[in-house]
Amino acid sequence: MKILIVEDERALADGLKFNFEQEGYEAIVADEGQVALKHFETAEPPFDLVVLDLMLPGMSGYEICQEIRKSNTQIPILILSARTLPQDKQQAFDLGADQYMTKPFALPELLSRVRNLLQRHAAVAESSPPERLTERCQFGAVTVDYDKYEVTVGDRTHLPTSLEMQLLKYFTDNEGIVLSRHQILENVWPEDADVTTRTIDNFVMRLRRLVEENPAEPRHILSVRGTGYRFVADADLADADPND
Repeated sequence: MKILIVEDERALADGLKFNFEQEGYEAIVADEGQVALKHFETAEPPFDLVVLDLMLPGMSGYEICQEIRKSNTQIPILILSARTLPQDKQQAFDLGADQYMTKPFALPELLSRVRNLLQRHAAVAESSPPERLTERCQFGAVTVDYDKYEVTVGDRTHLPTSLEMQLLKYFTDNEGIVLSRHQILENVWPEDADVTTRTIDNFVMRLRRLVEENPAEPRHILSVRGTGYRFVADADLADADPND
C-alpha cells in the first residue's frame, strides 16, 4: 500500500512517514501542492491514500484535494489539519475529502483510520465486477451506474466519490423509509470515522447538488424534520411531503 503525505512541517512529515513505514506501507512526502500533484500523477503503482494538510505554502490543501478529485474520485483522502472550525470541515468534505482529523492527534487513532480507509479502497479495487454494485438505478432524469461509479442527469455525467456513492446506494435501497442520521452513520461510515450529524447533512447537500433539479427544493432526497432523511424515487410524491 502506498501513501502520499502532503505536509510542510518537516518534523511531522518525517514522523508520519516513519510510522506509516513501520506499519508496512510505502510513504512519499511532498511539502507543497505542485510537488504533491506531480507525485500523484506520475506514481507507478498509483497511491492508495492521500494524507493532506490544508495550510500549505502556495497551493492550499483545498485546491490539492479539488485537483485530485478531478482525475480520481475513488482514492481516499484524509485531511490532517490544525483548522478546527465547522466551515473548514464542510469545505473539505464538499471538495471530496473522506475523513478529517484535527491536530494535535493521537497516533493510534490516525493509524486506525488509515488502515480502515486502505482496506475499503483495496476491497473496491480488487473486487470483480459481479461483486460490485453492478445494477443500475433510475429515478426521474437520474441514472446511477454503480459499477462505473457514474451519476448521469440528463446529458451531464458526474463521478461521485466512493462515499457519496455508498450514501446514495443506501438511500435508493431504502426508498420511502425514514432514515435517522444515526442509521445513516452506522450503515455508511466506518466505525472509527469522526463524523457528526453536520457532516452527514453536508454529504446530503452534495448528493442533492448531483441529483436534484433544484437542490434548494429537493424532490428525491427529502428532509424529515427532527429525524433525518427519506428518499423518494417518484418526485411527484415529494410535492405532498410535509417535512421538506
